[in-house]
Amino acid sequence: MRLGRGHAAVEELPGSPFVPMAVDPRYSAPRATIDPDRDKSWLRRALPIVLSHRRTFATALILSFTGLVLQVQIPKLLGDAVSELGRAGALDHYVRLVLVLAVAAGLTGYVSRLCLMRTAYSIEFDLRNIIYEHLTRMSFPFYDRVQSGQLISRANSDIRSVQMYLTFAPSILVQCAIAVVAFGYMLSISVPPAFVAMATMPFVYVLGVRMRRLMFPVSWLIQSRLADVATIVDENINGVRVVKSFAGEPRQLRLLARAADRLQWAYVKDADIRARFTPVVQNLSQLGLALVLLVGGYLVVHGHLRVGDILTFSFYIVMLQAPFQMLGMLIMMGQRAAASAGRIYEILDEAPTIVDRPGAIDLVECAGDVRFDSVDFSYLEGGPLVLEGFELHLRPGETVAMVGRTGVGKSTVARLLSRFYDVNSGAVRIDGHDVRQLTLASLRSKIGIVLDEPFLFSVSIRDNIAYGRPDADFADIAAAAEAAGADEFIRQLPAGYDTVVGERGYTLSGGQRQRIAIARTLLVNPPILVLDDATSAIDVQVEQQIHGALRVLMRGRTTLIIAHRLSTISLADRVVLMDQGRIVADGTHNELMATNPLYVEVLAQAADTDVDAAPEPVTRPRGWEDGPTGSPPFGVEGV
Repeated sequence: MRLGRGHAAVEELPGSPFVPMAVDPRYSAPRATIDPDRDKSWLRRALPIVLSHRRTFATALILSFTGLVLQVQIPKLLGDAVSELGRAGALDHYVRLVLVLAVAAGLTGYVSRLCLMRTAYSIEFDLRNIIYEHLTRMSFPFYDRVQSGQLISRANSDIRSVQMYLTFAPSILVQCAIAVVAFGYMLSISVPPAFVAMATMPFVYVLGVRMRRLMFPVSWLIQSRLADVATIVDENINGVRVVKSFAGEPRQLRLLARAADRLQWAYVKDADIRARFTPVVQNLSQLGLALVLLVGGYLVVHGHLRVGDILTFSFYIVMLQAPFQMLGMLIMMGQRAAASAGRIYEILDEAPTIVDRPGAIDLVECAGDVRFDSVDFSYLEGGPLVLEGFELHLRPGETVAMVGRTGVGKSTVARLLSRFYDVNSGAVRIDGHDVRQLTLASLRSKIGIVLDEPFLFSVSIRDNIAYGRPDADFADIAAAAEAAGADEFIRQLPAGYDTVVGERGYTLSGGQRQRIAIARTLLVNPPILVLDDATSAIDVQVEQQIHGALRVLMRGRTTLIIAHRLSTISLADRVVLMDQGRIVADGTHNELMATNPLYVEVLAQAADTDVDAAPEPVTRPRGWEDGPTGSPPFGVEGV
């Protein structure tokens, strides 16, 4: 039986589908995603996300247009008021009308802005979730070749550029469209000055097209170099201990300075282009104002136009100045958004290589029979083989220690078992099923891996241990920690299990991080266990304390131990020796010591091996039972 938070218990009967542990989602999923058609423009590909918020967005645009239409009435009223200044009571009437229009325009502008910002942040939310969800689906080969700083940059600054354009470009275009309404009013007053006022429009269009062509490559360069700076900063923060241990701060500062100089050059080039074009685009309306005064003054002198009408025309041209000014910004935003969208689509258009195959089945009941059949594998396509003709069979409930020199492919075996990578040829089988024919979620739920370099999240120790079972009771969490030899030092911390560990858990020692990682795996209680040099960072005395719990944990489940210490090897039923990507010897520790010189050499080269260590008597920690053959630990059923 598996219990999900907020869900009823689900019985796992033979043949029933695998049901991942359920956790109630805190946030709703995006309503739409990026159009996968690569032949479409970047804007059309992003359109489904915008349309998924069309009601709020349309409300914002309609109210914005309505508010602008109300504002357009004000210059005409002021012109009429000036023309009728001599008539008694006329001014009061116009003042009241202007005040009413101003209040109405202000209210519509407020609601419009509210809806617009809500749409903007909703689009940004959707884009971030789409990218993050896609990154969680990407396979390990993708992360082997992509820099984390590049991903962080695309998930932050690039998303913000796209979001701003998708949201504010239509709003700016609505404000520019008010020029059509204003032009209509000007035509109703007098045709000649109306055309004179709009005479500069074609020049704005031509300059805008030229500016856009020049800015696009520079915008792409800016976003790319921003990502380079983010990569350097990310690597220096994550590797701060290496940097400081080698006194490499000056060298890293020079590296960052060079990247910042390249970014500065791109920004200066961008500013140079905008400095050449933006003032002309923004001030063409001033030329229109001068022409209106010239032509309008001539018409007033000859009695074809009222003085108040010139004032109306002047207000309209001033009103149109803001859209003209934003037009340059719109072009800049558009080019930067196009460059950012291209970088985002590079990620979204790349499909994961390790996915559920058509017809994949769930691994519900797992006996733990593991077999590697003639496996060949290389990390790079066409690269050297890490495993070649690899054969290994782990029978259900058996514990096997894998020994070999560094770099012979021991950790690769664990990665192929969990299908982090796919084999080049041959097959990895669990209970007779090729792992490529099993669903990833069900496969990985049956395999627990403790790595030699444990990773902890910057959350509480309780949450780190419960990562695989977020709904676990505290008693289960404490029992897992006790079994891993971590309960004592955790309770001595200032906040106990609620202590928040630092970045990657570096506020704890290596051994403490390792024990928490073991507790995290113990809590999940998997039927197949992989210990990838899991006690390498733990001193021999603590290791022996953990071994008692590990012996109980491994009882009734299939375990692969990748080890160098003799004390860890002693946990295994048999030992396999690996060399040059294949198994070259198989037997008990004593048999290999007596018959295989390479095995003796490998053990001798392990500097941290304590050959005299002997495991302490097996004790059952509080709350611990036999594993999958009996009652599961911590009350977890049906693992």
